[in-house]
Amino acid sequence: MRDTRILMGMPITVDIGGTSTDDLIDTVFSYFEHIDRRFSTYRADSEIAAINRGDVPVVDWSGEMMEVFALAQQTKDQTDGYFDIRKPDGSLDPSGIVKGWAIRNAAGIVQRAGISDFFIEAGGDIQSCGKNASGHDWSVGIRNPFNTDEIVKIVYPRGRGVATSGTYVRGQHIYNPHGIGHPIQDVVSLTVIGADVLEADRFATAAFAMGRDGILFIEQTLGLEGYLVDANGRATPTTGFGALCLP
Repeated sequence: MRDTRILMGMPITVDIGGTSTDDLIDTVFSYFEHIDRRFSTYRADSEIAAINRGDVPVVDWSGEMMEVFALAQQTKDQTDGYFDIRKPDGSLDPSGIVKGWAIRNAAGIVQRAGISDFFIEAGGDIQSCGKNASGHDWSVGIRNPFNTDEIVKIVYPRGRGVATSGTYVRGQHIYNPHGIGHPIQDVVSLTVIGADVLEADRFATAAFAMGRDGILFIEQTLGLEGYLVDANGRATPTTGFGALCLP
């Protein structure tokens, strides 16, 4: 069964194999609704909004918030500070890690229900497992950032996670934290494949903030592969990326 709903300000698709999955799909979407209520920076009633207003002392932060902040700090340490949830205006915005974290957790909900064939996508970030309804490996298309109707590469993640950071959908929203909040102008799209969607998502955000050097970071980081498209339309894959394009 496949269903798409608009949550967290983006389309979220859940495709689950097996039987009697209606309740399970509803459970997965309810989880994403819960995450939006806690982490949305666009909702005045979210926990992160209350934290940014100074309304909630640290001792009262939720366990989920503490977990995400710990992952954000770990990623900051692993990327020489290029991943930073503190925005130029001083507010905290964990969006660069929450989506992948939430998709990974949603995948865990499905797996604990005994389902081994599924596909979950939220705003272009994907976790899949097993086979699709046709019995084939799930495939993921990488869009041309200059013409989003065109697919330039097809990836077969086979249980890995896929995440893309870019400016072609949401506009400029990722900044170089070492450049006094300078926007990234030389890269328009960076797709990362990692062990799971959380790994792909957090490192895609950090690598994009590095500009063209981001693909070198992905190349040198164990367990990651990537595909970068720069502002001139040139594509640069990591050395192991091509193997993930083989059906």
